[in-house]
Amino acid sequence: MKIILSTERLLLKPIIKQDAAFILKLVNSPLYIQFIGDRKLKTVKEAEDFIKNGPQKSYNENGYGLYCVRAKEDHLPIGVCGLLKRDFLPHPDIGFAFLPEAMGRGYAYEMAAATLEYAHHALKLNTVLAFADPANERSVKLLEKTGMQFQKHFKHPDEGKEVVLYFKKFSD
Repeated sequence: MKIILSTERLLLKPIIKQDAAFILKLVNSPLYIQFIGDRKLKTVKEAEDFIKNGPQKSYNENGYGLYCVRAKEDHLPIGVCGLLKRDFLPHPDIGFAFLPEAMGRGYAYEMAAATLEYAHHALKLNTVLAFADPANERSVKLLEKTGMQFQKHFKHPDEGKEVVLYFKKFSD
């Protein structure tokens, strides 16, 4: 399987059909539902369809998307991280989510920082956005730690809730 990124402790690989059980577990974790939203995936088949029509479709259409974060030590999936192209944003945005048991170990920062470098150097993007629920203090702190800057509050058109928008401009 193709490795998109490799860091000291983590690998970033495309999400494949065989990751459906992991995706199902991730999107149904309480913090995912609270801060990202309920994807209403209840079966492995629904997770397989989500993978096909979400991440895999984005790889084909945009050349990037959300990828599976795996621990190097055992290659088990622990989260997702990557770039998304949304109709309501002028630039791609970075997104990430991790299983509860993988939180608090610096994995999200490690992979988010590497993904931003990848966006700049490999994908040649000059701007990457990010948004988060302002109540999700861990995500907001992580965005700031990666050098992203607050831009504004806005109402998420799909979720209908107020979120904070961050940006990072790259210079050569």
